[in-house]
Amino acid sequence: MEKLTVVVLDASTLGEDLDLSPLQVLGEVKVYQTSTPEQIAVRIAEADILMQNKAKLTADLLAKAKKLKVICEAATGFDNIDVAYCREHGIAVTNVPGYSTQCVAQITFTLALSLITHLPQYTQFVQSGEYTASGVANRLSPAFCELYGKTWGIVGYGNIGKQVGKIAQAFGCNVIVHKRTPEEGVRCVDIDTLCRESDIISLHTPLNDGTRGLIGKAQLDMMKKNAILVNVARGAVTDEEAVAQALLSGKLAGFGCDVYSTEPFPQGHSIDRIKDLPNVCLTPHIAWGGYETRVRLLNEMTENAKAFFSGERRNRVD
Repeated sequence: MEKLTVVVLDASTLGEDLDLSPLQVLGEVKVYQTSTPEQIAVRIAEADILMQNKAKLTADLLAKAKKLKVICEAATGFDNIDVAYCREHGIAVTNVPGYSTQCVAQITFTLALSLITHLPQYTQFVQSGEYTASGVANRLSPAFCELYGKTWGIVGYGNIGKQVGKIAQAFGCNVIVHKRTPEEGVRCVDIDTLCRESDIISLHTPLNDGTRGLIGKAQLDMMKKNAILVNVARGAVTDEEAVAQALLSGKLAGFGCDVYSTEPFPQGHSIDRIKDLPNVCLTPHIAWGGYETRVRLLNEMTENAKAFFSGERRNRVD
């Protein structure tokens, strides 16, 4: 069997602590920390197996890949790959479904709980010395609320949405769901009803033509004044400018977000304008990236590649 070349295009997005040596079972491994489009055009030409996470693989770039047999995407979503081109030119594309369910659900609640309890304000009160100087045993301003009895609206009810629903119910929340196909065992509603009734709304839907801008000004205007919105799906599932305006005008009580339409978002971006508000909690696209989660991801990517060369279809999306 010929010696295969494995190219990792953007290892830095997988974390410095992740051991990539398991990939050596597939062939000679060439690791690049980051790759510009110009660099991708060169590096993709030497690859039999491409391991990549965030790179945009357009038809123009894929046309340089004369040896490429399989692309292993380090994610569940694969909207950054021109899958139609790959299908037409016999390049297999694999993803890793379900690997980050527990971690994304954990970050969803981390964001929501931080916002609903005003945790940063309280910790700052202690760290600043104001608590010690106050002479008072406790502080209860700003007022915070229990999750118990609240309505938690879930947009997108795949593996992650279901796990979030289980945790929300464990906190005593009433769970409602917006999804394309109604499902037994949970109350499914249209998006407007979900926006009107929910105290907390978390987004877990893929980005596609049907979900782009799903949460816009009209939906934000329907929400309760004390509503908290958490986006761990894709940035463009929301109208980010409308979200910013809702926060600045006091129409939205809190916003937690891990994903953005441009990553990282630049200065002057809608999200950049609200990043310092006390009722905003932003993280740098970390929800998928717990250490154990990334180890699981790499192992699954390796198994996907091995399956391809064994003639099996495993996690194929082409």
